[in-house]
Order: sequence, then C-alpha cells, then structure tokens
Amino acid sequence: MADERDRRGVLYPARLPQFERILPPPELKDLVGWFWLVHWDIAAGRTSRQQLLPFPLMNLVVQREGVTLSGPASAASHRDLAGKGWAVAALLRPAAATALALSPATLIDREVGFETPELLQDISRILEKGNGPAANPESARALGAWFTRSCPDPDANGLRANEFIDYVAATRSAVSVEQVAEALGFSVRSLQRLSLRYVGLPPLAVIRRYRLQEAAQRVRENPSASIAQIAAELRYTDQAHLAADFRKILGFSPSTYRAHSQSAGPQSEYES
Repeated sequence: MADERDRRGVLYPARLPQFERILPPPELKDLVGWFWLVHWDIAAGRTSRQQLLPFPLMNLVVQREGVTLSGPASAASHRDLAGKGWAVAALLRPAAATALALSPATLIDREVGFETPELLQDISRILEKGNGPAANPESARALGAWFTRSCPDPDANGLRANEFIDYVAATRSAVSVEQVAEALGFSVRSLQRLSLRYVGLPPLAVIRRYRLQEAAQRVRENPSASIAQIAAELRYTDQAHLAADFRKILGFSPSTYRAHSQSAGPQSEYES
C-alpha cells in the first residue's frame, strides 16, 4: 500500500517548496496512492527547478491555470517553478485508468488538459482564501470528494494491476518479470498485458524504475555505503550495471548524484 512518507520520486528533497502528502480516505485506496499538495513563492526573476525520478504512474494535477493529467514518465523529469502558486494533485493507482476512462500508454511523457471545471472551482475556492498550506486538509478532502462522485468502482483487472505495483514497490528483491509473475500467480504474458493496459509501461520498466528509485535514495541518504555495496544489496549484477542505469535514466553517475545531493542539486535555482 502507499506510504505518504515515501520520498523515492524526489531526487533533491532539500529543494522542495512547501510540500505535503496526505493519504486518501479508505474508500479511495484503490484509486489514489496519495494526495500531494505544494505551495511556492519564488523571488521575482528567479526559477526553482524541481528534479524528479517519477513513480511509473499517472498524476491528476489541479492548479490555478486548470486541471491536467500527467502520464507515466519514461525517464527523469523536472518542473520549473516561478512566481507564486500552488498545486493540489493525486498520484493515481493503476486501477484508476479504467475508472477515469484513461489509456496510460498513450500518455507516456505527456501532460494533457483534463476538463473538470467543477473540481477546479472547488479547489480554487479553498485556496484563493489565502490560507496556504493550512488549507491542505480541506483541499485534499475536496479532491477526494470529486473522485467519490466521479469514479465507478475499479474493475478486477485494475485491482490486480494495483497488486503488481504494490509488490514491486515493496519488494526490494524483485528484479525480473518472471519472478514477479510467479509471485503474483500470473503468466508472463498476462503480466505484460496488465502492465501495458493499466500502467502504460512494460513490467520490466516498472521494476527497474522502483529499483532505481531505491538506489537513488540509498545513494543520497547513506553516504557511508559504497556504490558497490548498494548495487549488491539491490541485486544489480555489479556496480557497472547500476551506474549504467543511472546514466541512462538520470543522465549522470551515482557518485555525481551523491555529490549533488549533498548540496542544492545542479542548477536548482537560477535567474529566469
């Protein structure tokens, strides 16, 4: 199950603006991993870059400008924040794909508009009062109420897709599609179809994303652990394979990331 304390998707937590995660009510646990709420107030003429290694999931995001749907990301990404603003969002569980009539595979690396004027009005009405983060619980309740009104119960395959994500997210030893399929009682072909339909990515890409998130967190938070030790703990073939994953997805080596994480991160704030 989701844990609102899970910070694996954030590459440089020290650079986060005012940020909070709130778990959904029990009746929404199959559709929403957590609500995330952020407020920022960046000095004039400056931009703050938030660098992410996203979970392989979709997000529904409400901002003053409108509501958008962000599809699963195939690699690391970033958001540039400027001026003063807010976002109220939901990390969607795989089962939300059919509940919201979405096709995640068509949304990879895309952010598209999502027409829900009632939701935008509800959230804007709360946050335009100027209460900032103090209004987060009320905003999360309003977003949750929208899901309750708008979404039918998830289908059985969506719930199985949730099981897949939960298993990979929680099982550090999960390294292959065959291993995960056997643990969950799937055939490899069935798991592949399920992952593509409800997550949008092949199951191996999902497995590798969670493992790389875990590796990045350990590199960042355990400076005394060697890169070779972390690679062994996460069952990479060797340190070179971990380094190759870092370079392919993040664009730099584990040691470079470790050095960056001890500061604000590369180009975390700059003149716009």
